[in-house]
This record gives sequence, C-alpha cells and structure tokens, in this order.
Amino acid sequence: MRRIVFVTQQVDPDHPALGATVAKIAALARRLDEVTVLADGAVPDALPANCRVLTFAAGSKAGRGLRFERALAGELGRPRPLAVVAHMCPIYAVLAAPLARPLGVPVLLWYTHWHASRTLRWAERLSTAAVSVDRRSFPLASPKVRAIGHGIDVSEFICRDGTRPDGAVRALALGRYSPSKGLQTVVHALRLAVDAGADVRLHVHGPTLSELEKDHRRTLGRLVDALELTDRVELGDPVPRAEVPGLLARSHVLVNNMRAGAPDKVVYEAAASCVPVLASNPVFDALLDERFRFAREEPAQLAERLVEFARLDADARREVGRELRRRVEDEHAVDRWAERLLAVAEES
Repeated sequence: MRRIVFVTQQVDPDHPALGATVAKIAALARRLDEVTVLADGAVPDALPANCRVLTFAAGSKAGRGLRFERALAGELGRPRPLAVVAHMCPIYAVLAAPLARPLGVPVLLWYTHWHASRTLRWAERLSTAAVSVDRRSFPLASPKVRAIGHGIDVSEFICRDGTRPDGAVRALALGRYSPSKGLQTVVHALRLAVDAGADVRLHVHGPTLSELEKDHRRTLGRLVDALELTDRVELGDPVPRAEVPGLLARSHVLVNNMRAGAPDKVVYEAAASCVPVLASNPVFDALLDERFRFAREEPAQLAERLVEFARLDADARREVGRELRRRVEDEHAVDRWAERLLAVAEES
C-alpha cells in the first residue's frame, strides 16, 4: 500500500490561511492508496474518501504534543508510509523525527516563510529533507532544501478578462494587515502614481489576527488620511476564500510587497486568474518579468510601475495575464507539486 502521513494545523477549505492545504492533500490522495492526515482540527467530508483524518487537539501544548505522538506512533505501526510530511509547523517535524526516522520513514518539512526560529533550525537538522517553493523561500542555507513550486489549484481560478471594469485601474492587495506586507510603501506609491497622472485605486482586504495587526491597520488609515487618498484607498475586511476568485476577477492588477523570503500564494493565485502582478520579492523573478517587479522600500519605483501599467491597453494586459497563468500551470500547479513531493519522498 502506497501511503503517507500528512501533518497540518487545520483541514478546512474555508480557512483564511490554510484553506489551500486541502487541495494539496487531495492531489496527493489521487496518487496514493491512502493519506493519513493528522491535524489539530478538521471539518468533516473535506477530503477524498481515501484520506483518514485523526485530530490531536487538546487543552494544552503538552497535551497536543502527547496526542500527536500517540497518533503518529499508531500510524507508523501500520503499513510503512512513504514519508511523514510536516506542513508549515516545524515542531511537527521535531516531534515526528525520533519516531519515524529510526523506522526508515523519511520526514519531509514543507516550509515557506522568512522566519528562521530556533525550532525551525532543529527541524531542519532532524528532517530528511526540507521542501519549499524555491530554495530562497526556505530561510536557512541547507543542502536538504528541495524546490517543488507552490501547489496552486488552478481549477479554482479562471481567466475572466471580460469582467474587469473600464476606467480607473483597480489595484488589489490581499493578506493580513502586517508590517511585513509593506503596505505603507504601497500607499505612498499610490500617492506618487496619482500625482503623475495615473487613475489608480487601491483595494486592501485582509484580517487583523493580532494587536500588532490591528494597530498597523489603524496606522495605515491615518496615512491614507494624511496623503488625502480617502477617495482612492479602501482598507477592507478579510474576504472568505470562496470569494477570492471573484475579487481577483474584478481587479486589474495585484500589488504584493511582502517581505522577501515568503512568496505569498496570492501572487500565484492572481497569476492563475490571468491578473497581472506587481511584486517586490526576488523569489518571483522566474514568474514576473522585470517591468513588473520593484524594490521593496522604494515607493517611487512602484509608482513608476503603476503608471506604466495604467498606460497598457486591455489587449496588452490580457496578454500579460495569460502568460502568467501559463507559467503557474507549468511550475506551480498543485498536481505538479504533489508529483515533486512524492519524488522527494521516494528518493529520501
């Protein structure tokens, strides 16, 4: 029996941060006899029939760890899995390695973020391999890193060129109201672009999951007022994942200024929707041509990109968007991600 154990925080297609994980598990399930999912929480019937879900939620961190290890030990005692995959939380790899690796079961850590915690350093040492979007999206230099793409379910996102409104360019920024998103630079750039004659509006949507993010949203609001952009900037609330494709379909361009090292999946989702993208993260150099990239702390350069984009006609924008979708299909589609992950497992 070909099977793996996949460990994640939540199995919920509507989760604002982890909803896309469901498509990844389903893609693995299409290629295996069974996927056993260990999760802190899960909604029923979210996964294919050949997926078994075991939850390890508990009232304390120690309790969760104990329940996790008991569940994993039981799964390792069944027909040997190809691998244990620890999704985004390095602690899962740290806890799994002493149980799995002595039995010859590889531990694969999927991690794509800029934060290099002490736990991540331990996880890298204990894991068989680290898989990430790109070698640069794993924050530690390690020979264990394997680049396998982002794993976008392109079937969720379709080209809707005819739905985008005429008139002002609708620029969209999606994600948490975190300082790491660089939204202050984006707002300053909008002011410069408008002053240069571009008819551009910015729509921001995202959650505030901490006091820091709530404070940052208030700071952005004050900045919008100070720059006299209240008629051009919308600081909106989070959008349910099911509504993201429609929001992208109404937007002309996505602007992403995330801190380097964490390639936001929304960039790939926008590209899969044939929406042009302006981004600062160097990791996107294979996805985006030079004219659609800018330096993270330079609002003047982003303003130039916005002005240049505003000058493109509908046909030129459509051509850019369709080329981006092709690139996502080639390198970042969820089925390709699953194939590459299993290849890493089998060679480990």
